[in-house]
Amino acid sequence: MQKPNVSFYVLSESKAQDFLGFICHLIQTALNKSHESLLILVEDESLISELDDALWSYAASGFIPHQRLMLDAKISDSNINDSNDVNNAHVANAHTVTSALLAPVLLAPYLPAEFNGIVVNITARPVNNFITTTSNTRLTRILEIIRPDTASVQEGRQKYKHYQQLGYKLTHFKV
Repeated sequence: MQKPNVSFYVLSESKAQDFLGFICHLIQTALNKSHESLLILVEDESLISELDDALWSYAASGFIPHQRLMLDAKISDSNINDSNDVNNAHVANAHTVTSALLAPVLLAPYLPAEFNGIVVNITARPVNNFITTTSNTRLTRILEIIRPDTASVQEGRQKYKHYQQLGYKLTHFKV
């Protein structure tokens, strides 16, 4: 299996101020250049909601078609202790979720088991941490977004080292 290319987008202060606009622009550019599915990986529910709204209103004359994926309703906050529990909890139901994927862009706090395509990662962890051993996920590209704050830069360094150790082809863009 071919390893995905990983592109790091290190945002300037001005780009970080329009974070949602930058992501929408990046998504639209990726859609224009590829016919692959695209998943925006986000663990923060409020950010998912903000991105959902931004994608619907991105262009004055249109929108970016997308679908918001939720964790299975059977998974309650009371039995989830950390993000690894979230990932493990959705695995049993991931196949039913993926059969209903309709939009070219997906917003989700996890990687569906059968996802194939490009991932825009807005989490603190490498995308590989979201792939289970039973998953048939095939990633062609990973787009990592790094904000200009100290915590995000440190997380970006850790992810860069992680992907480098896996032998992925890495590119770096200052925007």
